[in-house]
Amino acid sequence: MSLIKEIDYGTPVSRSEKMVTLTIDGNQVTVPEGTSIMRASMEAGIAIPKLCATDMVDAFGSCRLCLVEIEGRNGTPSSCTTPVMEGQVVHTQTGRLKSLRKGVMELYISDHPLDCLTCAANGDCELQDMAGAVGLRDVRYGQDGANHVFKQGRNDGALNAKWMPKDESNPYFTYDPSKCIVCSRCVRACEEVQGTFALTIEGRGFNSRVSPGMHESFLGSECVSCGACVQACPTATLTEKSVIEIGQPEHSKVTTCAYCGVGCSFKAEMRGEELVRMVPYKDGKANRGHSCVKGRFAYGYAHHKDRILKPMIREKITDPWREVSWEEAYGRVASEFKRLQTQYGRNSIGGITSSRCTNEETFLVQKLIRAGFGNNNVDTCARVCHSPTGYGLNQTFGTSAGTQDFDSVEHTDVVMVIGANPTDGHPVFGSRLRKRLRQGAKLIVIDPRRIDLVRSPHIEAAHHLALRPGTNVAIMTALAHVIVTEGLQDDAFIRERCENEEFRDWVEFVSQTQYSPEAVELLTGVPAQEVRGAARLFATGGNGAIYYGLGVTEHSQGSTTVMAIANLAMVTGNIGRKGVGVNPLRGQNNVQGSCDMGSFPHELPGYRHISDPATREIYENIWGVILQDEPGLRIPNMLDAAVEGTFKGIYIQGEDILQSDPDTRHVAAGLEAMECVVVQDLFLNETANFAHVFLPGSTFLEKDGTFTNAERRINRVRKVMTPTNGYADWEVTQNLARAMGLNWNYTHPSQIMDEIAMTTPTFANVSYELLEREGSVQWPCNAKAPLGTPVMHIDHFVRGKGKFMRTEYVATDERSGPRFPLLLTTGRILSQYNVGAQTRRTENVAWHAEDRLEIHPHDAEVRGLRDGDWVKIASRSGETTLRALVTDRVTPGVVYTTFHHPTTQANVVTTDFSDWATNCPEYKVTAVQITASNGPTQWQQEYREHSDASRHIETALDTVS
Repeated sequence: MSLIKEIDYGTPVSRSEKMVTLTIDGNQVTVPEGTSIMRASMEAGIAIPKLCATDMVDAFGSCRLCLVEIEGRNGTPSSCTTPVMEGQVVHTQTGRLKSLRKGVMELYISDHPLDCLTCAANGDCELQDMAGAVGLRDVRYGQDGANHVFKQGRNDGALNAKWMPKDESNPYFTYDPSKCIVCSRCVRACEEVQGTFALTIEGRGFNSRVSPGMHESFLGSECVSCGACVQACPTATLTEKSVIEIGQPEHSKVTTCAYCGVGCSFKAEMRGEELVRMVPYKDGKANRGHSCVKGRFAYGYAHHKDRILKPMIREKITDPWREVSWEEAYGRVASEFKRLQTQYGRNSIGGITSSRCTNEETFLVQKLIRAGFGNNNVDTCARVCHSPTGYGLNQTFGTSAGTQDFDSVEHTDVVMVIGANPTDGHPVFGSRLRKRLRQGAKLIVIDPRRIDLVRSPHIEAAHHLALRPGTNVAIMTALAHVIVTEGLQDDAFIRERCENEEFRDWVEFVSQTQYSPEAVELLTGVPAQEVRGAARLFATGGNGAIYYGLGVTEHSQGSTTVMAIANLAMVTGNIGRKGVGVNPLRGQNNVQGSCDMGSFPHELPGYRHISDPATREIYENIWGVILQDEPGLRIPNMLDAAVEGTFKGIYIQGEDILQSDPDTRHVAAGLEAMECVVVQDLFLNETANFAHVFLPGSTFLEKDGTFTNAERRINRVRKVMTPTNGYADWEVTQNLARAMGLNWNYTHPSQIMDEIAMTTPTFANVSYELLEREGSVQWPCNAKAPLGTPVMHIDHFVRGKGKFMRTEYVATDERSGPRFPLLLTTGRILSQYNVGAQTRRTENVAWHAEDRLEIHPHDAEVRGLRDGDWVKIASRSGETTLRALVTDRVTPGVVYTTFHHPTTQANVVTTDFSDWATNCPEYKVTAVQITASNGPTQWQQEYREHSDASRHIETALDTVS
């Protein structure tokens, strides 16, 4: 094994189809028009020295090291900013160029510390490399003159005003101004790649230095710690603290991030089995070499002291945990589950698959439940996030996933973002979206809250429809009303691609006066003219793409809204090509994959209904069992049945339903009523408070497998270290299956993928061999599309012709009133992830140490509240306390909070209302009252006491006493 070295071509690739031929150092080179001489040279294998150039950002031409000579042209132009021309003859190495480059390097070195032997970048420093490349052997100027290197003058001992101390405020990297060569690569990466504009160059001439914001610390500035600046830095000016502590890595493997649904590819760079750093992989087709603070830096949870490494059991949830062998733990689960089925019936147990585990692991869990438990009581976290996506898109398009790849955003002209916050929830895609918006694409935001995209550097939404929570269907139908009644629809697309009778019926429906923007304004609170303007822009602005998130699906009408989004895409013809489409932004890293793998109680892998005899026969023949033909219980049904006394045991892999699912009291009651709760996870999560058996899980760094991201991209996950707990999660599930009498003999996850491909039409051509060769593919990947399908529904919809669906607005049963006058909606924040089990155990808490309640200044003033005050939030379901954040990001009457910290347990106030089709909970609309508070609620105190007690692990001292 060795370090994976990616070629840096110096400047970005040209997309031109016209080719140009030139001669570089006697070699003929043919490249696309618009390519720089530097890149053309590098593609020919000729490396021109450079410092300010890198192919992640546009050419800058400041370092003067990449000079070349061009026959017939005076001077020595920089190769990074000079485009190729037909017939050009270029020389990259002449006596004149050598002399100039040495002179430039002397100037750099004269103001740079010569501590290479003890520098953290030793062996990974471009300045060091370029000094060698140009043959620099001596520096005529020395370092005794004016410089930025020494704190005190070496001759007179006087303080040096040009020297600046290190900034170590950021928990993950340091900034050493004395080593800065002012190449501006970090500033340009922050602007062009990340889009935050947090860095600048302060001062002029020799006094120039990189500065976060207005001479702030990195931690105190607008820097979001994406790592783009660190990755771009050619010296040790910006350096990961892990590299300073551990040293330079010596080998690496490409793997996939285990956080959000973007599915970023990273190089895990190692020393032995110690992870030195995660570096975004430029060939990663989802992230194209970019990252966010979570994927880049927040991997410390893998070796956190809270991690459980040995199996544990206990008789009652009030008992302390007792560490046992794996064999005893498996035996306990198998015997208890068999006892429960004998005593209460075959359907008395079930399981929940993990959207954080691999496709292969998820496939095995649902297989264990169907083939081992003998029922279909299997569900996944997608039930509480994106199950309406599966239902709504299947009804309209015939498939249960997004239509595009992420690259498609580069071709869009109008972007509609509904109920999503990409810059916080899917930050790498958010950066790509911002780049497109800065290039001129128009933006429509539909959200009760003013997300960052509404107004950020060089971006302002053309329309922000700040609707009342719960009125998504009304606003989407009003947009369609404008398009139809003003004749803005794409008649040719509709005539050729959609079912005519259903379209006519839908037109009759949306054309009704009650769905006009003027009528709907009374429901949504959005001015009619804003709705009309947004509809006209989307219908006439060119390629229109819709991106949506949990603000769409987590409603009582989530499925209806998804169908309304599909209607809007079809009526405007925005399906089936680059730059358009319907794009659900999936939450967890493998939530798409968990759905693909048959984690729903009514579907086998590939979204085929359990009632279909032909589909069941495929699995029955391979698995050697008879499958039930009726759907099993969903998560809410399992909890209801547990309270009723008919559901007694559950196997939960990698999910924390007590913190993530709605109406916490009901979840707790259901878990407490069960006789055998088995939790498989990294930590004793909140659900483990009610568990009887705990099976230690493994991190993404400790296993092989695949994740499927929000664009249907199947990415490899590669094992880079030995599982600290002893087993990868798929091995734990297999061993449990064997204990229950199943004869499973997988020796590697690739064999599980082969079984998936053998039984699932959309995965028919997928194999580890294909993924190694291609890097990644997007399903469907089969005989018709052997290398996958980046864009779906190109010539026809999967179901044949697109189906328009009536989307009647039905108000939620959750209403505000005198007792609960405000509406609560929830979401995520950049630095934290989901229930926070991973990110809370990293330095990311520096940015978000607690959940806060956003409340409008008017609502705060009425209640006598100030920023930072402790407040009680109460609903019909429960109450909790947290601190207030007074802000105009929310509108009057709306409050907002995150759900990352169990001390807040925000879901104790959310209700059990859910989507009519899928039971997806209505997290986004909860009627609440906010009042001042002076301490935790009684429920919080009782919960904390119970949680602390249930985490007690028996020790030798306990046994003796």
